[in-house]
Amino acid sequence: MAHFVLSVTAATRLWGRETGIQSQSLIQSVGLRIVFEMWKGKGLIATQKIPQGTRILSEEPLIRVPESLLDSQTQIASIHQQFDSLSPDLQQAFLSLHNIHSNDTTSRYLGIFKTNGLPFGDAVEEGGIFLNACRINHACDNNAQKSWNANIERHTVHAMRDIEKGEDITIYYLSVLNRRELRQEALRRKFSFDCLCRLCSLPPDQSQESDRRLEEILKLDDLIGRDGLEGIRSAPLRRLRYVDQQIQLYNKQGPDDNGLPRAFIDAAQICVANGDLARARVFTKRAVLGWIILNGDDSSNLLKYKALSQDPSKYYCYWLSMRWKTEADDIPQGLDSEEFEDWLWRREKPKRPGQLVDFRNRAIFPGFNDLPGENEADPEFYASSDDGFTYLPRRHWLFLAEIVDFASMVRLQIELKDVDGKDVPLFFYTDGRGNELAASKVQKGYTVAILYAQRHAFMYSEPGIRHEDPTNIKIFPLSLNNLLALSDRIQKFSVEVDGKRSCHGCDRQAASLKKCAKCSLFWYCNGTCQTVGWHENGHKADCKLLKDADLKGLFSLNWDNFDGHLGFPLNTTTV
Repeated sequence: MAHFVLSVTAATRLWGRETGIQSQSLIQSVGLRIVFEMWKGKGLIATQKIPQGTRILSEEPLIRVPESLLDSQTQIASIHQQFDSLSPDLQQAFLSLHNIHSNDTTSRYLGIFKTNGLPFGDAVEEGGIFLNACRINHACDNNAQKSWNANIERHTVHAMRDIEKGEDITIYYLSVLNRRELRQEALRRKFSFDCLCRLCSLPPDQSQESDRRLEEILKLDDLIGRDGLEGIRSAPLRRLRYVDQQIQLYNKQGPDDNGLPRAFIDAAQICVANGDLARARVFTKRAVLGWIILNGDDSSNLLKYKALSQDPSKYYCYWLSMRWKTEADDIPQGLDSEEFEDWLWRREKPKRPGQLVDFRNRAIFPGFNDLPGENEADPEFYASSDDGFTYLPRRHWLFLAEIVDFASMVRLQIELKDVDGKDVPLFFYTDGRGNELAASKVQKGYTVAILYAQRHAFMYSEPGIRHEDPTNIKIFPLSLNNLLALSDRIQKFSVEVDGKRSCHGCDRQAASLKKCAKCSLFWYCNGTCQTVGWHENGHKADCKLLKDADLKGLFSLNWDNFDGHLGFPLNTTTV
Protein backbone atom coordinates (compact mmCIF):
# COMPACT_ATOMS: atom_id res chain seq x y z
CA MET A 1 0.00 0.00 0.00
CA ALA A 2 1.31 3.45 -0.87
CA HIS A 3 2.24 5.71 2.02
CA PHE A 4 1.32 9.24 1.00
CA VAL A 5 1.34 11.54 3.96
CA LEU A 6 -1.93 13.16 2.95
CA SER A 7 -4.86 10.98 2.00
CA VAL A 8 -8.19 11.79 0.44
CA THR A 9 -11.09 11.41 2.84
CA ALA A 10 -14.24 9.56 1.87
CA ALA A 11 -16.74 11.93 0.21
CA THR A 12 -19.49 13.92 1.96
CA ARG A 13 -23.06 14.13 3.38
CA LEU A 14 -25.49 17.11 4.12
CA TRP A 15 -26.96 19.22 1.39
CA GLY A 16 -30.64 19.45 1.01
CA ARG A 17 -30.34 22.73 -0.91
CA GLU A 18 -29.18 23.84 -4.36
CA THR A 19 -26.08 26.05 -4.70
CA GLY A 20 -25.68 27.30 -8.27
CA ILE A 21 -21.90 27.64 -7.73
CA GLN A 22 -19.74 27.08 -10.80
CA SER A 23 -16.38 25.99 -9.46
CA GLN A 24 -13.70 27.37 -11.77
CA SER A 25 -11.21 29.85 -10.39
CA LEU A 26 -7.46 30.16 -10.01
CA ILE A 27 -5.42 31.09 -6.97
CA GLN A 28 -5.11 34.71 -8.16
CA SER A 29 -8.84 35.23 -8.78
CA VAL A 30 -10.04 33.87 -5.42
CA GLY A 31 -7.65 36.09 -3.53
CA LEU A 32 -4.98 34.10 -1.71
CA ARG A 33 -1.50 34.83 -0.52
CA ILE A 34 1.22 32.58 0.78
CA VAL A 35 2.46 33.67 4.20
CA PHE A 36 4.93 32.33 6.73
CA GLU A 37 3.99 31.88 10.37
CA MET A 38 6.65 30.80 12.84
CA TRP A 39 4.63 27.98 14.40
CA LYS A 40 3.04 26.74 11.18
CA GLY A 41 5.49 27.37 8.38
CA LYS A 42 4.10 28.50 5.05
CA GLY A 43 0.35 28.54 4.45
CA LEU A 44 -2.40 30.05 2.29
CA ILE A 45 -4.44 32.96 3.62
CA ALA A 46 -7.65 34.36 2.08
CA THR A 47 -7.24 38.00 1.03
CA GLN A 48 -10.98 38.28 0.40
CA LYS A 49 -14.10 36.36 1.37
CA ILE A 50 -14.31 33.01 -0.45
CA PRO A 51 -17.88 31.66 -0.81
CA GLN A 52 -18.69 28.03 -0.07
CA GLY A 53 -18.05 25.77 -3.06
CA THR A 54 -15.47 28.03 -4.72
CA ARG A 55 -12.59 26.22 -6.38
CA ILE A 56 -9.60 27.67 -4.57
CA LEU A 57 -6.92 25.71 -6.41
CA SER A 58 -6.70 23.69 -9.60
CA GLU A 59 -3.14 22.48 -9.92
CA GLU A 60 -1.11 20.04 -12.03
CA PRO A 61 1.53 17.90 -10.26
CA LEU A 62 5.14 19.05 -10.31
CA ILE A 63 6.37 15.51 -9.65
CA ARG A 64 4.31 12.33 -9.67
CA VAL A 65 5.15 8.82 -8.52
CA PRO A 66 3.06 5.66 -9.10
CA GLU A 67 2.29 3.39 -6.17
CA SER A 68 4.27 0.58 -7.78
CA LEU A 69 7.47 2.61 -7.33
CA LEU A 70 7.05 3.48 -3.69
CA ASP A 71 9.52 2.14 -1.14
CA SER A 72 11.93 1.01 -3.85
CA GLN A 73 15.10 2.28 -5.49
CA THR A 74 13.19 2.92 -8.72
CA GLN A 75 11.00 5.34 -6.77
CA ILE A 76 14.01 7.47 -5.82
CA ALA A 77 15.32 7.30 -9.37
CA SER A 78 11.95 8.45 -10.72
CA ILE A 79 11.84 11.48 -8.43
CA HIS A 80 15.45 12.40 -9.32
CA GLN A 81 14.72 12.08 -13.03
CA GLN A 82 11.66 14.32 -12.84
CA PHE A 83 13.49 16.81 -10.61
CA ASP A 84 16.34 17.10 -13.16
CA SER A 85 13.83 18.00 -15.88
CA LEU A 86 12.46 20.98 -13.92
CA SER A 87 13.56 24.57 -14.41
CA PRO A 88 15.95 25.99 -11.79
CA ASP A 89 13.14 28.04 -10.21
CA LEU A 90 10.88 24.98 -9.86
CA GLN A 91 13.76 22.93 -8.53
CA GLN A 92 14.34 25.54 -5.84
CA ALA A 93 10.62 25.62 -5.05
CA PHE A 94 10.61 21.84 -4.62
CA LEU A 95 13.67 21.91 -2.37
CA SER A 96 12.09 24.63 -0.21
CA LEU A 97 9.22 22.32 0.80
CA HIS A 98 9.21 21.07 4.37
CA ASN A 99 10.96 17.77 5.07
CA ILE A 100 10.23 15.95 8.32
CA HIS A 101 12.53 13.11 7.21
CA SER A 102 15.66 15.30 7.05
CA ASN A 103 17.57 12.88 9.30
CA ASP A 104 16.99 10.04 6.84
CA THR A 105 20.11 9.90 4.65
CA THR A 106 18.43 7.71 2.00
CA SER A 107 17.28 10.63 -0.14
CA ARG A 108 16.47 14.28 0.54
CA TYR A 109 14.10 14.23 -2.46
CA LEU A 110 12.27 11.18 -1.12
CA GLY A 111 11.89 12.82 2.29
CA ILE A 112 10.30 15.90 0.70
CA PHE A 113 7.96 13.71 -1.33
CA LYS A 114 6.93 11.59 1.65
CA THR A 115 6.28 14.73 3.70
CA ASN A 116 4.22 16.60 1.09
CA GLY A 117 2.88 14.09 -1.44
CA LEU A 118 -0.85 14.15 -2.13
CA PRO A 119 -2.67 11.06 -3.46
CA PHE A 120 -4.51 10.88 -6.76
CA GLY A 121 -7.94 9.74 -5.64
CA ASP A 122 -9.27 7.43 -2.95
CA ALA A 123 -7.42 4.40 -4.31
CA VAL A 124 -4.05 6.11 -3.60
CA GLU A 125 -2.53 4.47 -6.68
CA GLU A 126 -0.36 7.49 -7.46
CA GLY A 127 0.72 10.63 -5.70
CA GLY A 128 2.27 13.96 -6.55
CA ILE A 129 3.82 17.20 -5.38
CA PHE A 130 1.71 20.33 -5.87
CA LEU A 131 3.55 23.53 -4.96
CA ASN A 132 0.52 25.52 -3.82
CA ALA A 133 -1.66 22.73 -2.41
CA CYS A 134 1.28 21.37 -0.41
CA ARG A 135 1.52 24.73 1.40
CA ILE A 136 -1.97 24.41 2.86
CA ASN A 137 -2.01 23.84 6.61
CA HIS A 138 -3.94 21.20 8.51
CA ALA A 139 -6.97 21.58 10.77
CA CYS A 140 -9.29 18.87 12.09
CA ASP A 141 -12.19 21.27 11.50
CA ASN A 142 -10.82 22.22 8.08
CA ASN A 143 -12.57 24.80 5.92
CA ALA A 144 -11.43 23.38 2.54
CA GLN A 145 -11.58 19.98 0.85
CA LYS A 146 -8.77 18.48 -1.21
CA SER A 147 -9.39 16.01 -4.04
CA TRP A 148 -7.88 14.65 -7.23
CA ASN A 149 -10.00 15.38 -10.30
CA ALA A 150 -9.28 12.60 -12.79
CA ASN A 151 -11.34 14.30 -15.49
CA ILE A 152 -9.04 17.31 -15.71
CA GLU A 153 -5.91 15.61 -14.28
CA ARG A 154 -5.55 18.23 -11.56
CA HIS A 155 -5.54 18.44 -7.81
CA THR A 156 -8.36 20.71 -6.63
CA VAL A 157 -9.18 22.45 -3.37
CA HIS A 158 -12.69 23.76 -2.68
CA ALA A 159 -14.14 25.90 0.10
CA MET A 160 -16.30 23.64 2.30
CA ARG A 161 -17.92 26.70 3.86
CA ASP A 162 -17.63 30.46 3.52
CA ILE A 163 -14.03 31.46 4.32
CA GLU A 164 -13.61 34.96 5.67
CA LYS A 165 -10.94 37.46 4.64
CA GLY A 166 -7.72 36.84 6.59
CA GLU A 167 -8.66 33.25 7.44
CA ASP A 168 -6.12 30.47 7.03
CA ILE A 169 -7.07 27.92 4.34
CA THR A 170 -6.95 24.47 5.94
CA ILE A 171 -7.38 20.87 4.84
CA TYR A 172 -7.49 17.61 6.79
CA TYR A 173 -4.26 15.62 6.53
CA LEU A 174 -5.58 12.26 7.77
CA SER A 175 -8.04 9.85 6.20
CA VAL A 176 -10.55 9.39 9.06
CA LEU A 177 -11.83 12.05 11.45
CA ASN A 178 -11.37 10.12 14.66
CA ARG A 179 -11.48 11.18 18.31
CA ARG A 180 -8.99 13.82 19.48
CA GLU A 181 -6.46 11.49 21.14
CA LEU A 182 -6.14 9.29 18.05
CA ARG A 183 -5.92 12.31 15.71
CA GLN A 184 -3.14 13.88 17.72
CA GLU A 185 -1.24 10.61 17.92
CA ALA A 186 -1.44 10.11 14.14
CA LEU A 187 -0.41 13.71 13.40
CA ARG A 188 2.63 13.45 15.68
CA ARG A 189 3.64 10.13 14.13
CA LYS A 190 3.16 11.14 10.48
CA PHE A 191 3.85 14.89 10.53
CA SER A 192 5.62 15.66 13.83
CA PHE A 193 3.26 18.37 15.09
CA ASP A 194 0.44 18.88 17.59
CA CYS A 195 -2.81 20.26 16.21
CA LEU A 196 -4.15 23.40 17.90
CA CYS A 197 -7.28 23.84 15.76
CA ARG A 198 -10.63 24.83 17.24
CA LEU A 199 -11.83 21.21 17.38
CA CYS A 200 -8.70 20.06 19.20
CA SER A 201 -8.88 23.02 21.62
CA LEU A 202 -12.43 22.51 22.84
CA PRO A 203 -13.02 22.45 26.62
CA PRO A 204 -12.86 18.89 28.03
CA ASP A 205 -16.65 18.37 28.26
CA GLN A 206 -17.24 19.58 24.68
CA SER A 207 -14.27 17.57 23.41
CA GLN A 208 -15.64 14.41 25.04
CA GLU A 209 -19.03 15.01 23.44
CA SER A 210 -17.39 15.51 20.05
CA ASP A 211 -15.37 12.30 20.52
CA ARG A 212 -18.54 10.35 21.33
CA ARG A 213 -20.21 11.58 18.15
CA LEU A 214 -17.18 10.72 16.02
CA GLU A 215 -16.87 7.24 17.51
CA GLU A 216 -20.57 6.61 16.96
CA ILE A 217 -20.30 7.78 13.34
CA LEU A 218 -17.51 5.25 12.76
CA LYS A 219 -19.47 2.47 14.48
CA LEU A 220 -22.46 3.23 12.28
CA ASP A 221 -20.19 3.20 9.23
CA ASP A 222 -19.18 -0.35 10.10
CA LEU A 223 -22.78 -1.43 10.68
CA ILE A 224 -23.98 0.13 7.42
CA GLY A 225 -21.40 -1.72 5.35
CA ARG A 226 -21.48 -5.00 7.26
CA ASP A 227 -22.55 -8.03 5.18
CA GLY A 228 -22.58 -5.96 1.98
CA LEU A 229 -25.55 -6.52 -0.34
CA GLU A 230 -26.90 -9.31 1.86
CA GLY A 231 -27.19 -6.86 4.74
CA ILE A 232 -29.00 -4.37 2.51
CA ARG A 233 -31.37 -7.08 1.27
CA SER A 234 -32.11 -8.75 4.60
CA ALA A 235 -32.37 -5.71 6.89
CA PRO A 236 -32.90 -2.59 4.77
CA LEU A 237 -34.91 -0.65 7.33
CA ARG A 238 -32.27 -1.15 10.01
CA ARG A 239 -29.52 -0.07 7.57
CA LEU A 240 -31.51 3.01 6.57
CA ARG A 241 -32.00 3.94 10.22
CA TYR A 242 -28.23 3.67 10.74
CA VAL A 243 -27.63 6.17 7.93
CA ASP A 244 -30.35 8.46 9.30
CA GLN A 245 -28.63 8.44 12.71
CA GLN A 246 -25.24 8.98 11.10
CA ILE A 247 -26.37 12.05 9.17
CA GLN A 248 -27.96 13.54 12.28
CA LEU A 249 -24.61 13.08 14.05
CA TYR A 250 -22.75 14.68 11.14
CA ASN A 251 -25.04 17.69 11.31
CA LYS A 252 -24.40 18.04 15.05
CA GLN A 253 -20.65 17.64 14.56
CA GLY A 254 -20.48 20.07 11.65
CA PRO A 255 -23.03 20.35 8.82
CA ASP A 256 -20.34 20.77 6.16
CA ASP A 257 -18.64 17.46 6.99
CA ASN A 258 -17.19 15.71 3.98
CA GLY A 259 -18.75 12.38 4.96
CA LEU A 260 -22.26 13.51 4.04
CA PRO A 261 -22.40 12.76 0.28
CA ARG A 262 -21.14 9.23 0.87
CA ALA A 263 -23.84 8.72 3.53
CA PHE A 264 -26.52 9.90 1.11
CA ILE A 265 -25.22 7.43 -1.48
CA ASP A 266 -25.38 4.68 1.17
CA ALA A 267 -29.04 5.58 1.73
CA ALA A 268 -29.70 5.68 -2.01
CA GLN A 269 -28.20 2.22 -2.50
CA ILE A 270 -30.26 0.78 0.36
CA CYS A 271 -33.42 2.16 -1.24
CA VAL A 272 -32.66 1.24 -4.84
CA ALA A 273 -31.63 -2.30 -3.83
CA ASN A 274 -35.15 -2.69 -2.47
CA GLY A 275 -36.88 -1.14 -5.49
CA ASP A 276 -37.50 2.32 -4.00
CA LEU A 277 -36.44 4.60 -6.86
CA ALA A 278 -38.23 7.68 -5.48
CA ARG A 279 -36.19 7.92 -2.29
CA ALA A 280 -33.05 6.83 -4.15
CA ARG A 281 -33.46 9.81 -6.48
CA VAL A 282 -33.77 12.26 -3.56
CA PHE A 283 -30.75 10.84 -1.74
CA THR A 284 -28.61 10.81 -4.89
CA LYS A 285 -29.48 14.44 -5.66
CA ARG A 286 -28.39 15.42 -2.15
CA ALA A 287 -25.08 13.64 -2.65
CA VAL A 288 -24.60 15.45 -5.96
CA LEU A 289 -25.17 18.83 -4.30
CA GLY A 290 -22.54 17.93 -1.71
CA TRP A 291 -19.98 16.90 -4.30
CA ILE A 292 -20.52 20.13 -6.24
CA ILE A 293 -19.36 21.99 -3.12
CA LEU A 294 -16.49 19.65 -2.26
CA ASN A 295 -15.15 18.51 -5.61
CA GLY A 296 -16.56 20.80 -8.28
CA ASP A 297 -19.13 20.34 -11.01
CA ASP A 298 -16.67 18.45 -13.21
CA SER A 299 -15.62 15.75 -10.75
CA SER A 300 -15.97 12.05 -11.51
CA ASN A 301 -18.32 11.38 -8.59
CA LEU A 302 -20.60 14.22 -9.54
CA LEU A 303 -20.88 13.22 -13.20
CA LYS A 304 -21.50 9.57 -12.29
CA TYR A 305 -24.16 10.22 -9.69
CA LYS A 306 -25.78 13.09 -11.54
CA ALA A 307 -26.69 10.57 -14.25
CA LEU A 308 -27.92 8.10 -11.60
CA SER A 309 -30.11 10.78 -10.01
CA GLN A 310 -31.96 11.03 -13.32
CA ASP A 311 -32.40 7.26 -13.60
CA PRO A 312 -31.76 5.45 -10.29
CA SER A 313 -32.62 2.12 -11.90
CA LYS A 314 -29.12 2.23 -13.43
CA TYR A 315 -27.62 1.50 -10.02
CA TYR A 316 -25.88 -1.88 -10.10
CA CYS A 317 -27.97 -3.21 -7.20
CA TYR A 318 -31.42 -2.52 -8.66
CA TRP A 319 -33.77 -5.54 -8.69
CA LEU A 320 -32.08 -7.13 -5.69
CA SER A 321 -35.46 -6.83 -3.96
CA MET A 322 -38.77 -5.11 -4.77
CA ARG A 323 -40.17 -4.93 -1.23
CA TRP A 324 -40.24 -1.10 -1.28
CA LYS A 325 -41.09 -0.69 -4.97
CA THR A 326 -41.72 2.90 -6.12
CA GLU A 327 -41.12 4.77 -9.36
CA ALA A 328 -38.56 7.57 -9.49
CA ASP A 329 -41.28 10.22 -9.84
CA ASP A 330 -43.33 8.95 -6.85
CA ILE A 331 -42.02 11.73 -4.60
CA PRO A 332 -44.81 13.20 -2.43
CA GLN A 333 -45.70 16.85 -2.88
CA GLY A 334 -47.12 19.36 -0.42
CA LEU A 335 -45.37 18.06 2.70
CA ASP A 336 -43.62 20.42 5.07
CA SER A 337 -39.90 19.84 5.63
CA GLU A 338 -40.36 17.68 8.74
CA GLU A 339 -43.05 15.54 7.12
CA PHE A 340 -40.88 15.10 4.03
CA GLU A 341 -37.88 13.95 6.09
CA ASP A 342 -40.09 11.47 7.95
CA TRP A 343 -41.28 10.08 4.60
CA LEU A 344 -37.77 10.03 3.15
CA TRP A 345 -36.22 8.10 6.04
CA ARG A 346 -39.24 5.88 6.64
CA ARG A 347 -39.40 7.13 10.21
CA GLU A 348 -42.14 5.92 12.48
CA LYS A 349 -44.78 8.57 13.02
CA PRO A 350 -44.46 10.15 16.47
CA LYS A 351 -47.19 9.29 18.92
CA ARG A 352 -49.93 11.83 19.38
CA PRO A 353 -50.72 12.84 22.98
CA GLY A 354 -52.74 10.04 24.54
CA GLN A 355 -52.09 7.64 21.65
CA LEU A 356 -51.42 4.05 22.62
CA VAL A 357 -48.53 2.03 21.23
CA ASP A 358 -49.00 0.53 17.78
CA PHE A 359 -47.69 -3.03 17.44
CA ARG A 360 -46.85 -2.26 13.80
CA ASN A 361 -44.21 0.25 14.93
CA ARG A 362 -41.07 -1.47 13.65
CA ALA A 363 -38.73 0.55 15.83
CA ILE A 364 -40.38 -0.89 18.97
CA PHE A 365 -41.47 -4.26 17.51
CA PRO A 366 -38.69 -5.12 15.04
CA GLY A 367 -38.56 -8.17 12.80
CA PHE A 368 -35.70 -10.62 13.30
CA ASN A 369 -33.38 -9.02 10.74
CA ASP A 370 -33.84 -5.64 12.42
CA LEU A 371 -32.83 -6.91 15.88
CA PRO A 372 -29.38 -6.01 17.23
CA GLY A 373 -26.77 -8.74 16.99
CA GLU A 374 -25.31 -10.27 20.12
CA ASN A 375 -22.03 -8.68 21.20
CA GLU A 376 -22.73 -5.67 18.97
CA ALA A 377 -22.98 -2.28 20.64
CA ASP A 378 -25.64 -1.33 18.09
CA PRO A 379 -26.09 2.45 18.59
CA GLU A 380 -29.73 2.27 17.55
CA PHE A 381 -30.51 0.09 20.55
CA TYR A 382 -27.68 0.76 23.01
CA ALA A 383 -26.00 3.84 24.47
CA SER A 384 -22.53 3.80 26.00
CA SER A 385 -22.01 5.00 29.54
CA ASP A 386 -19.53 7.68 30.57
CA ASP A 387 -16.78 5.07 30.97
CA GLY A 388 -17.22 4.10 27.32
CA PHE A 389 -17.35 0.36 28.11
CA THR A 390 -20.80 -0.26 29.63
CA TYR A 391 -23.80 -0.31 27.29
CA LEU A 392 -27.43 0.00 28.30
CA PRO A 393 -30.53 -0.03 26.10
CA ARG A 394 -31.60 3.37 24.79
CA ARG A 395 -35.21 2.17 24.95
CA HIS A 396 -37.28 -0.99 25.25
CA TRP A 397 -38.10 -3.29 22.34
CA LEU A 398 -40.14 -6.47 21.88
CA PHE A 399 -39.81 -9.20 19.26
CA LEU A 400 -43.11 -10.75 18.14
CA ALA A 401 -43.34 -14.00 16.15
CA GLU A 402 -45.81 -16.85 15.69
CA ILE A 403 -45.13 -20.45 16.72
CA VAL A 404 -44.90 -22.68 13.64
CA ASP A 405 -43.54 -25.80 15.33
CA PHE A 406 -41.78 -26.90 18.50
CA ALA A 407 -39.84 -29.81 19.93
CA SER A 408 -38.45 -30.64 23.36
CA MET A 409 -35.51 -32.99 23.73
CA VAL A 410 -32.50 -31.77 25.70
CA ARG A 411 -33.98 -28.28 25.61
CA LEU A 412 -37.09 -26.64 24.17
CA GLN A 413 -36.77 -25.46 20.58
CA ILE A 414 -39.50 -23.39 18.95
CA GLU A 415 -39.70 -22.59 15.25
CA LEU A 416 -41.10 -19.08 14.76
CA LYS A 417 -42.23 -16.95 11.84
CA ASP A 418 -41.79 -13.20 12.30
CA VAL A 419 -43.68 -10.21 10.89
CA ASP A 420 -41.62 -10.39 7.67
CA GLY A 421 -42.40 -14.09 7.20
CA LYS A 422 -38.87 -15.12 8.17
CA ASP A 423 -38.34 -18.48 9.88
CA VAL A 424 -36.52 -17.99 13.19
CA PRO A 425 -35.30 -20.77 15.54
CA LEU A 426 -35.67 -20.08 19.26
CA PHE A 427 -33.50 -22.14 21.63
CA PHE A 428 -33.97 -22.12 25.39
CA TYR A 429 -30.83 -21.81 27.53
CA THR A 430 -32.66 -21.04 30.76
CA ASP A 431 -32.08 -23.13 33.90
CA GLY A 432 -35.27 -25.05 33.13
CA ARG A 433 -34.33 -25.38 29.43
CA GLY A 434 -37.86 -24.29 28.53
CA ASN A 435 -39.72 -26.49 31.01
CA GLU A 436 -40.68 -23.38 32.97
CA LEU A 437 -43.28 -22.66 30.27
CA ALA A 438 -46.65 -24.34 30.71
CA ALA A 439 -47.24 -26.90 27.96
CA SER A 440 -50.66 -25.34 27.30
CA LYS A 441 -48.93 -22.10 26.29
CA VAL A 442 -46.57 -23.64 23.73
CA GLN A 443 -49.02 -24.15 20.89
CA LYS A 444 -48.82 -23.74 17.13
CA GLY A 445 -50.46 -20.49 16.06
CA TYR A 446 -49.75 -18.68 19.35
CA THR A 447 -47.56 -15.55 19.43
CA VAL A 448 -44.27 -15.36 21.32
CA ALA A 449 -43.16 -12.00 22.71
CA ILE A 450 -39.50 -11.60 23.75
CA LEU A 451 -38.12 -8.49 25.42
CA TYR A 452 -34.64 -7.30 24.33
CA ALA A 453 -34.24 -10.14 21.80
CA GLN A 454 -30.96 -10.31 19.88
CA ARG A 455 -29.79 -12.16 16.79
CA HIS A 456 -27.53 -15.09 17.68
CA ALA A 457 -25.24 -17.03 15.32
CA PHE A 458 -25.63 -20.71 16.21
CA MET A 459 -22.94 -23.17 15.17
CA TYR A 460 -25.30 -25.91 13.93
CA SER A 461 -28.39 -23.94 13.03
CA GLU A 462 -29.58 -20.94 11.10
CA PRO A 463 -29.24 -17.62 12.99
CA GLY A 464 -31.93 -17.31 15.61
CA ILE A 465 -32.54 -16.31 19.22
CA ARG A 466 -30.76 -17.75 22.25
CA HIS A 467 -33.17 -17.27 25.15
CA GLU A 468 -31.68 -17.14 28.65
CA ASP A 469 -33.90 -14.99 30.91
CA PRO A 470 -37.32 -16.53 31.75
CA THR A 471 -38.74 -13.11 32.63
CA ASN A 472 -38.17 -11.82 29.09
CA ILE A 473 -40.70 -14.11 27.39
CA LYS A 474 -44.49 -14.27 27.19
CA ILE A 475 -46.78 -16.30 24.92
CA PHE A 476 -50.17 -14.90 23.91
CA PRO A 477 -52.95 -17.29 22.80
CA LEU A 478 -53.59 -15.78 19.36
CA SER A 479 -51.84 -15.63 16.02
CA LEU A 480 -49.48 -12.81 15.09
CA ASN A 481 -51.88 -11.53 12.43
CA ASN A 482 -54.73 -11.46 14.95
CA LEU A 483 -52.51 -9.68 17.48
CA LEU A 484 -51.64 -7.00 14.92
CA ALA A 485 -55.32 -6.71 13.95
CA LEU A 486 -56.20 -6.19 17.64
CA SER A 487 -53.60 -3.41 17.75
CA ASP A 488 -55.20 -1.85 14.66
CA ARG A 489 -58.63 -1.85 16.31
CA ILE A 490 -57.25 -0.31 19.49
CA GLN A 491 -55.56 2.43 17.42
CA LYS A 492 -58.87 3.19 15.72
CA PHE A 493 -61.30 2.94 18.61
CA SER A 494 -59.34 3.98 21.70
CA VAL A 495 -57.43 7.07 20.58
CA GLU A 496 -58.88 10.55 20.89
CA VAL A 497 -58.33 12.78 17.84
CA ASP A 498 -59.30 16.46 17.99
CA GLY A 499 -61.37 15.76 21.09
CA LYS A 500 -63.36 12.92 19.52
CA ARG A 501 -63.29 9.13 19.53
CA SER A 502 -64.88 6.54 17.22
CA CYS A 503 -67.69 4.33 18.44
CA HIS A 504 -66.83 0.63 18.09
CA GLY A 505 -70.48 -0.16 17.46
CA CYS A 506 -71.45 2.34 14.76
CA ASP A 507 -68.19 4.10 13.81
CA ARG A 508 -69.67 7.52 14.65
CA GLN A 509 -67.15 10.07 15.92
CA ALA A 510 -68.20 12.00 18.97
CA ALA A 511 -66.79 13.75 22.01
CA SER A 512 -69.08 12.13 24.60
CA LEU A 513 -68.68 8.36 24.33
CA LYS A 514 -68.67 5.77 27.10
CA LYS A 515 -65.79 3.34 27.53
CA CYS A 516 -66.05 -0.40 28.02
CA ALA A 517 -66.04 -0.96 31.78
CA LYS A 518 -63.98 -4.15 31.45
CA CYS A 519 -61.05 -3.21 29.18
CA SER A 520 -61.36 0.62 29.14
CA LEU A 521 -59.95 0.67 25.59
CA PHE A 522 -63.05 0.62 23.39
CA TRP A 523 -65.76 3.31 23.37
CA TYR A 524 -69.47 3.33 22.56
CA CYS A 525 -72.34 5.75 22.04
CA ASN A 526 -74.72 3.78 24.25
CA GLY A 527 -75.74 0.30 25.36
CA THR A 528 -77.12 -0.56 21.93
CA CYS A 529 -73.77 0.19 20.22
CA GLN A 530 -71.95 -1.76 22.92
CA THR A 531 -74.15 -4.79 22.27
CA VAL A 532 -73.33 -4.53 18.55
CA GLY A 533 -69.63 -4.23 19.32
CA TRP A 534 -69.75 -7.15 21.75
CA HIS A 535 -71.60 -9.66 19.56
CA GLU A 536 -71.09 -8.51 15.98
CA ASN A 537 -67.75 -6.69 15.97
CA GLY A 538 -65.73 -9.16 18.01
CA HIS A 539 -65.29 -7.18 21.20
CA LYS A 540 -66.22 -10.17 23.35
CA ALA A 541 -63.05 -11.96 22.24
CA ASP A 542 -60.94 -8.79 22.40
CA CYS A 543 -62.09 -7.97 25.90
CA LYS A 544 -61.26 -11.51 27.05
CA LEU A 545 -57.72 -11.19 25.65
CA LEU A 546 -57.24 -7.79 27.26
CA LYS A 547 -57.93 -9.24 30.70
CA ASP A 548 -54.27 -10.27 30.48
CA ALA A 549 -52.53 -7.37 32.25
CA ASP A 550 -49.32 -7.98 30.29
CA LEU A 551 -51.03 -7.70 26.91
CA LYS A 552 -52.98 -4.63 27.92
CA GLY A 553 -49.91 -3.11 29.53
CA LEU A 554 -47.88 -3.34 26.32
CA PHE A 555 -50.15 -0.75 24.72
CA SER A 556 -49.56 1.91 27.38
CA LEU A 557 -45.93 1.25 28.26
CA ASN A 558 -43.46 4.12 27.75
CA TRP A 559 -41.18 2.28 25.33
CA ASP A 560 -38.89 5.24 24.65
CA ASN A 561 -37.93 5.82 28.28
CA PHE A 562 -35.44 3.23 29.55
CA ASP A 563 -34.92 3.44 33.29
CA GLY A 564 -34.30 -0.24 33.90
CA HIS A 565 -35.03 -3.61 32.31
CA LEU A 566 -38.63 -4.77 32.11
CA GLY A 567 -39.79 -8.32 32.64
CA PHE A 568 -42.94 -10.46 32.56
CA PRO A 569 -45.20 -10.13 34.41
CA LEU A 570 -45.05 -6.41 33.78
CA ASN A 571 -45.06 -4.10 36.77
CA THR A 572 -48.39 -2.36 36.35
CA THR A 573 -47.05 0.76 38.07
CA THR A 574 -44.79 1.36 35.04
CA VAL A 575 -47.61 1.37 32.47
